[in-house]
Amino acid sequence: MSKKYKNLEWLGKKVIVGETEFEPDSEVNLLIGLHGAQSTPENMLVQGNRLELKNSMMVFPEGPVDAGEGLWSWWEDGPRQKESVKQFIDYTTQIIDEANKHLNSRFPERKANTCLWGFSQGGAASLVYTLLGSHNLHKVATICGFLPEFEDSSNASDSRISILGIFGTNDDVVPSFLAEYALDEMKNRGHDIAARETSQGHELSQENLKEIAVFFNS
Repeated sequence: MSKKYKNLEWLGKKVIVGETEFEPDSEVNLLIGLHGAQSTPENMLVQGNRLELKNSMMVFPEGPVDAGEGLWSWWEDGPRQKESVKQFIDYTTQIIDEANKHLNSRFPERKANTCLWGFSQGGAASLVYTLLGSHNLHKVATICGFLPEFEDSSNASDSRISILGIFGTNDDVVPSFLAEYALDEMKNRGHDIAARETSQGHELSQENLKEIAVFFNS
């Protein structure tokens, strides 16, 4: 399905926004794609453009942490990770607010389902926002994701969310046991988990994208 994209600036950061054709009076998936560590929105856009989606507005924001040489991350690794993850939560809440404003300016009164998906650190970001974020989410997909260190919160959402988690036994960046642990933790916290273990490495394959499209279109 054809998509139209444009570059915008929200919160002083680059955001790429695209949309498919919308069916009249149908609900829209507001699909926010989170890139990996030390990466760019363009890298996630390349993957998102291969998704066969319907009734979707796609948002590819730039991470808030400067990794140098024009690359960005969602939080800092190391001793400041917990604090940095908290800052990521606040930043992403504002990005979701801006995305909803943009959608409402384009299609007033259209009901939207906010969804997150991401690869590697972006997958981790999708999971940790599901746990700690203030926005209600519809669906979440993570590819080669994990859970970072974070300050647990009594204010965490108690809504039950459908999560698709894909990870590979040959991933030499995010070992499969870390991805599996993250999905088990999400399940233990009451979310509906569809876990897919494959033989892939640290990558986002065409088969992954087909499964993600089915997940978000259903």
